[in-house]
Amino acid sequence: MTPEIDKPAKTVAVASGKGGTGKTTVSLNLAKVFGSDVQLLDCDVEEPNDHLFLDGRPEQQEIVAIKVPDVDDTLCDGCGECGRFCEYSAIVSFGAKAIVFPEMCHGCGGCMMVCPKKAISEVDRRIGVVETIQSGEITLIQGRLDVGVAMAPPLIREVKSRLRGGIPAILDAPPGTSCPVIATLRGTDFVVLVTEPTPFGLHDLELAVEMVREIGIPFGVVVNRVGIGDDRVREFCAMENIPILLEIPDDRRIAEAYSRGKLIVDALPEYTGLFKSLIGKIM
Repeated sequence: MTPEIDKPAKTVAVASGKGGTGKTTVSLNLAKVFGSDVQLLDCDVEEPNDHLFLDGRPEQQEIVAIKVPDVDDTLCDGCGECGRFCEYSAIVSFGAKAIVFPEMCHGCGGCMMVCPKKAISEVDRRIGVVETIQSGEITLIQGRLDVGVAMAPPLIREVKSRLRGGIPAILDAPPGTSCPVIATLRGTDFVVLVTEPTPFGLHDLELAVEMVREIGIPFGVVVNRVGIGDDRVREFCAMENIPILLEIPDDRRIAEAYSRGKLIVDALPEYTGLFKSLIGKIM
C-alpha cells in the first residue's frame, strides 16, 4: 500500500525512473508558483540545469572535498588489514605496501582506524562545488560534480546540508533509481514521481515505485505529456493504489517554451492553476 499523505510536507523530492520525463520542469514550475520563500535544491549534481531557467547570479560558491587515505610507506608493512576492511576496494595490499584508489573511496575513515601500524592518515580530495543562487523568492542550491569524479552521493549530501529549517524545500533528484537518487530522497517528507504514458515510462515508474516503497516515504505520481501514449500508467496507479496528483497534457507550446529556457507558468499562465493545485495536495 502507498503511505497516505497525512501531514503537510516540508521537503518534497521530485524524482523519476528515467531521464527526460519532465522532472526538472515540474520542480522549477512548482517553485515558481509557490507564492512564498522556497528552497530549490538541484541534486542532479552530474548535470545541474535548474539555473538555466532562473534569473540570478551565484551568491556563494563552496568547494567540497572528502577525506581519502594517504599511506606512509615508511610505516606500512603490507599486512592487508586496510584492504580487508574496505568494501569498495579503494585501498588494497597484496603483501606489499598499500595502494590507494582515491576515486573509489567513500571517505569513511575505516582503513585508518584498523591499521595496526598507524601508517594511514587522511587528506582532502576535491569532488565539486556547491553554489547558491537567489532568484526572487527562490533560493537555488546546486551541486556541480568535478569532471572525472565517480561518486555523486557525498556532494548531494553537502547540497542537502545547506537546507535551512522553517523554509519549504523542493529537491530535484537525479534520474533513475541508483545511489544518487536514494541519497536525495532520504529524509524527505514526500516524493513526486514524474512519468510519461509510454511503455518505457511505465517500466521505469514501476522501478521507482519499488524504490520509494522500500525507503518508506509517501509518494504520488505526475503524468507528463498526457495524450502521446496509452492508459497503462493510469491502470497501474489504480491497481497499486497510487494517487495521480497531476496530469500535464502533451502541448507543443510547452516544448517550445522549454527550448527557449522559459518556465511553463511564465510562458503559458493558464497552467499556473495546475501547479498550484499540486502544491495544495502535497505541501
